[in-house]
Amino acid sequence: MAESMKGLHRTHRCTELSNRNIGETVTVMGWVQKSRNKGGIIFVDLRDRSGIIQIIFEEKDVGSADFEKAEQLRSEYVIAVVGRVEARSGAVNQALVTGDIEIRATGLRILSEAEVPPFPIEEDSKTKEDLRLKYRFLDLRRPDLQRNLMLRSKAANIVRQFLIEEGFIEIETPVLTKSTPEGARDYLVPSRIYPGKFYALPQSPQLFKQLLMCAGYDRYFQIVKCFRDEDLRADRQPEFTQIDMELSFVDVDDVISVNERLIQRLFKETAGIDVKLPIPRMTYKEAMERYGSDKPDIRFGMELKNVSDIVKNCGFGVFASVVESGGSVRGINAKGQAEMPRKKLDALTDFAKGFGAKGLAYLAVNPDGTYKSSFAKFMTEEELDVLVKTMDGKPGDLLLFAADKDEVVFDVLGNLRLELARNLGLLDKDDYKFLWVTEFPLLEFSEEENRYVAKHHPFTMPMDEDIHMLDTDPGKVRAKAYDIVLNGTEIGGGSVRIHQSEVQEKMFEVLGFTKEDAYERFGFLLNAFKYGVPPHAGLAYGFDRLIMLIAKEDNIRDVIAFPKTKDASCLMTDAPNVVDKKQLDELGIQLKNQQRGLRK
Repeated sequence: MAESMKGLHRTHRCTELSNRNIGETVTVMGWVQKSRNKGGIIFVDLRDRSGIIQIIFEEKDVGSADFEKAEQLRSEYVIAVVGRVEARSGAVNQALVTGDIEIRATGLRILSEAEVPPFPIEEDSKTKEDLRLKYRFLDLRRPDLQRNLMLRSKAANIVRQFLIEEGFIEIETPVLTKSTPEGARDYLVPSRIYPGKFYALPQSPQLFKQLLMCAGYDRYFQIVKCFRDEDLRADRQPEFTQIDMELSFVDVDDVISVNERLIQRLFKETAGIDVKLPIPRMTYKEAMERYGSDKPDIRFGMELKNVSDIVKNCGFGVFASVVESGGSVRGINAKGQAEMPRKKLDALTDFAKGFGAKGLAYLAVNPDGTYKSSFAKFMTEEELDVLVKTMDGKPGDLLLFAADKDEVVFDVLGNLRLELARNLGLLDKDDYKFLWVTEFPLLEFSEEENRYVAKHHPFTMPMDEDIHMLDTDPGKVRAKAYDIVLNGTEIGGGSVRIHQSEVQEKMFEVLGFTKEDAYERFGFLLNAFKYGVPPHAGLAYGFDRLIMLIAKEDNIRDVIAFPKTKDASCLMTDAPNVVDKKQLDELGIQLKNQQRGLRK
């Protein structure tokens, strides 16, 4: 039967005690990790968010009534223990922070009994994730998840403190706002007061933070929830947290400077990592040419090489025809993998096909210098020698080639080098490699919409020297945009914003918006620009991804308290779910299928 806490006050968390407290009488409270009755003496491992300490119960110390209660203890019972800190009587437990001490109990209260949990509460749980997410309140008792959430809290406080020291002001922006359908799908919220009209949950505070710059707040930041109705991945959730910032009277270098110092401080104080400044920069074009990705993982080599000029007149028709049609042939060198079994090569080919490749050509340089290849019979020995030399091939190396349109080749080889790195154990989680990727394309052509769309958003400033091409060749215009990448993951991105009305109008024109369209969607921002807008720029970090990388986790769900599953549902609360018809009637909403979405 559960007892009251009346008269009891916790003096310490479990691991706040050490051998300096030996001889003191203390009160600790928490959950029973495990209990072992050795006949006349009961050992209990007590757990709270700080860790575990061992408690010893003997009848001579606690009395018969409390000893009987101690005999009832099971995993996850919530208890309060009064006792004396002693040096551990048995062998020191090196696995515990408190492994050299124990508490000899003099009093016990059972604050709450517990049913047998559906899975063990233990570090690095092997329990299926769906079951753990259903009982997330139990899963969150695991020490590794608790460490992650405490790391997250610490990181948020470091960010907040740093930015305030740098003159930023923390300002909250609205959660119920207007839908501006440029980008990912919005989550919509129907309005009861305005039937037939909807709010949207913010994909980011972009427009509001630009308005704050118009209002003269100079340096703004916010650690903010954002929402995007898009397909999920290991590093994506429908609701996520951003570290959002905007600065006035700045250009690219100013934003990068502040953020490099923020990164340096954050990683030093959370993970003990010394980030060397300045962080290297690479243009988007160079990143694609060298790594096939706009968020390259630079912890390992295996860079792409363009061999189009070498093979454009060769006898291998696949290569020659692709080059003739305006595509390219590029390759990567998997060092020391010449003897890769055929089964693994076939698996890599299937992997490449998943990214649009029609096939994967290979050339293995045998240890004796001879070649084994899927296409060697179509090329002369001299052509093969030049190809291998261009690829820096040495005896024992495996050269892999893709031939297609540039975008397909980049996608195939960019992902293939990562797959090889995973298979070969080249991805060291203790190696933190940061990179700024700059000068992104301002626009990309949407075949679906048959028009140019903004690669970031419609308020991104073109590179000064490219503005003239908005009229003549918009696809070649580069943006004053920048992403910060860590180990192949984009952790943040931003841009300098357009502040000249004529450039903004031209941007809308290129995007296919009439003046009326632009004002219908963004009129409140455009009107603000009429009253004096400073040059401004900003950046936002994916806070969840950032913590995932600092914590060396593989999944973003392991650093979020109550995440959604891959299908955007919550197994614990059973959301999303049906609602009462009365609620829909109040909102003026009628479902196509009357039964679906209604509570019975």
